[in-house]
Amino acid sequence: MPKLESYDKKLDYSYCLGIFPCHALLDAKPEMAMRLLLHPAGIGNEGVEKLRARCAALGIREEMAERVLKRESKKDNCFTAIVFKKYDCTLDPQAAHAVFCQISDGGNLGTATRAAVGFGYKNFAVIRPCVDVFDPHVLRASMGAFFRLNTHVFNSFDEYLSLFPDREMYPFMLDGAIDLNDAAKTANKTHTLIFGNEASGLPSVFQTYGQSVKIPQSDEIDSLNLAVAASIAMYTFQNISR
Repeated sequence: MPKLESYDKKLDYSYCLGIFPCHALLDAKPEMAMRLLLHPAGIGNEGVEKLRARCAALGIREEMAERVLKRESKKDNCFTAIVFKKYDCTLDPQAAHAVFCQISDGGNLGTATRAAVGFGYKNFAVIRPCVDVFDPHVLRASMGAFFRLNTHVFNSFDEYLSLFPDREMYPFMLDGAIDLNDAAKTANKTHTLIFGNEASGLPSVFQTYGQSVKIPQSDEIDSLNLAVAASIAMYTFQNISR
């Protein structure tokens, strides 16, 4: 088998680190799994043994790879990983979308993907420039939720618009025109929620895309964390707009 390289976005494969995320990968995308990596200290662990059994049933090769696990996780206690082939997805035009523009923090993106699955936004767009969606630390932050999404990375928001031109758009902005609850009350099922960069938010031009929305908050804070804001927005839209 070829030597496993340190993760780089140019590679055609990535690493799914940790027992729970690996099970999520096998649940959602078993055909993408290539190799199961094991740490000697993890042999006998119940979760690891279940993973080994699932991989054996699927014909996925296993190998001891303590050095690779430590290198990719930056930890001494990562007992398993699955090497998987990168893939691309097509967004469902009949479903609600969540769009994240120019996100630079992998932890934020990973947490946002987890929230998206939890609140039913299975179609997930990311706009460049952005963090690498296949970075192992993004996948770890998502706790494997990433594999349950249809995720597509676009070169620009205009590229997204060219494919989905007639949707209800809801950009979230600090100076949004209407409150979250009011926006959610009138949304149809094929709406798009749009979120901006952690530091700068969405550019002012997004005021011209659909209906801008704000999340009411105390004057004692300047803004909400991206993943927190996205979670509030997705939960509200999914529960009020039904």
